[in-house]
Amino acid sequence: MRALTEIAVLPVLPERLARLEALAYNLWWSWFPPAVELFHSMDPQLWAATYHNPVKLLRRMRQQRLDALANDSAFLERYDRVMQHFDTYMNAPKDQFSHADTRPTGPVAYFSAEFGLHESLPIYSGGLGILSGDHCKAASDLGLTLVGVGFLYPQGYFSQRISFDGRQEARYEKIDLGEVPARPARTPSGEDVVVHVELPGRVVSARVWEIRVGRVALYLLDTDVDPNAPEDRELAARLYGGDQEMRLSQEMILGIGGVRALRALGIAPAVWHMNEGHSAFLGLERVRELVQGAGLTFDEAREVVAASTLFTTHTPVPAGHDAFPFDLMERYFSTYWPQLGLDRDRFLNLARHDMPWGPRFSMTVLALRLSAFHNGVSELHGHVSRRMWASLWPGVPEAEIPIGHITNGVHMPTWLAPEIAALFDRHVPGWQERPDDPAVWDAVEAIPDQALWQAHRALKQRLVAELRDRVTLQRLRHGESDARVQAAGEVLDPNALTIGFARRFATYKRATLIFRDLERLRRLINDPQRPIQLIFAGKAHPADEPGQELIRTIHTISQQDGFVGRVLFVEDYDIHIARLLVQGGGPLVEHTPPSPGSQWYQRHEGGHERRAQLQRPRRLVAGGLPGG
Repeated sequence: MRALTEIAVLPVLPERLARLEALAYNLWWSWFPPAVELFHSMDPQLWAATYHNPVKLLRRMRQQRLDALANDSAFLERYDRVMQHFDTYMNAPKDQFSHADTRPTGPVAYFSAEFGLHESLPIYSGGLGILSGDHCKAASDLGLTLVGVGFLYPQGYFSQRISFDGRQEARYEKIDLGEVPARPARTPSGEDVVVHVELPGRVVSARVWEIRVGRVALYLLDTDVDPNAPEDRELAARLYGGDQEMRLSQEMILGIGGVRALRALGIAPAVWHMNEGHSAFLGLERVRELVQGAGLTFDEAREVVAASTLFTTHTPVPAGHDAFPFDLMERYFSTYWPQLGLDRDRFLNLARHDMPWGPRFSMTVLALRLSAFHNGVSELHGHVSRRMWASLWPGVPEAEIPIGHITNGVHMPTWLAPEIAALFDRHVPGWQERPDDPAVWDAVEAIPDQALWQAHRALKQRLVAELRDRVTLQRLRHGESDARVQAAGEVLDPNALTIGFARRFATYKRATLIFRDLERLRRLINDPQRPIQLIFAGKAHPADEPGQELIRTIHTISQQDGFVGRVLFVEDYDIHIARLLVQGGGPLVEHTPPSPGSQWYQRHEGGHERRAQLQRPRRLVAGGLPGG
């Protein structure tokens, strides 16, 4: 008997719509609202089911629908207009950088362990990734030549479920690389880029993928390739997975392999930017190149490398900085440090950080010693970092420790609600061209109060509607009573003051601080004249038990009398939910709850039949960009 073979038949884009593929493979579409609406209009239900992923959308559309769109004059008009904007953006002169006299003479290589670009590409976990993604988008807008280097993570970061008793459950799902906007990176001669990094007893290979973020190229490494052994194929499968040994292996591949990838691509950066210490080994690899290739001593090579290297530190507490035991470093670097011209002791002391449990090889110390420029991510964090690392500059007054600060910003087009942008277009001339000019924003006073309030209300209603749907699905999955499921449609009050706490759940972020006086909080949030509601969202690392306990505590409180409907924990926090929380919602659209076939719903399956019985009527509410 012959075995049945499953064959996937992919649709073919009509010639008139052929450039949709190029648009789908460049994340510029994600911050240009008409492009988001274009993809949404092709098949609204499929757009929701693919979780706003245009590559997957185009692969799964019906051929009949594509052919019809190719003859739809209204759609073609929108398509042509979007593509014209795309071409104008991609071909704009690279002269928009505010201070052209400080422009680097070559590309900036921006290394980060995670990049938060869009919800359909889950290779980020928190603020570090969001900063990295926004950094790439802003560099593209400014015309700054930047290349990003990181990991593709075939299993991404985990999806989060909250059980009936408030416990976090982590689930990993393998990403189909044929359905994300990544293509194999090529050498100048057209060959696939594969780099090799020596680990104890073997050589690990990493394939390099390219993602386009507007005018910026992002190069992501992936170890799930031949001829790697099964355990090495898993090395870069998950973001922040595994034990210290896996973490060290990942960081060697990111830093050392990332440098080798840029060399293979023929890219010669003028500036190397380490976003957090995960990539600090890039400095060692560049020193090794100069020692081995140019005959410099270690100290000479380190001076050359540091002069073109910038390090951004993010973490204000010692426990958040990667540091490895000396015996582990010996095992992994005993054949590497001779290539630097160093012996064991000098190598280990290069990044030595004495901790209560003994000396460790600190990635932050290594990054600080291999870079000439250092910064925290806010003014206060600059002060904290100077105090934290003062021992590296003995005798230097704390105020003069060479760690500055650049306060984190965001990529405004990604996070700004289209309704608010429309108000700015009408009333705040120059806001897009000169957003850093305080005088521009004086015109905000000219926005009519009624127009601003109307936009705010619509955005808030969209947020409430989306969160009600998520609570409904969660209660269905928990098998709760019909009455409880129906009541999910009434949680949250569009008229209440809404306070959000959405971030990574680590203990030092103090998510439960507001609950220190429960009785006082109960009275405040239930004031009939001035009601308040609290929305929490975020993930704790699967190995962080105290962080997960914070989630359980909030969930438990949310079920108590006086807090039901006033305190809500939203599971599976991601960029989509973050955008809704930041904006409060989006433009007026017909909102439909996630379909049972959607990617999000599949991660939260349960109660399908009962949902069909209990599903609320569709309603007209204010929403973000449709699905975006």
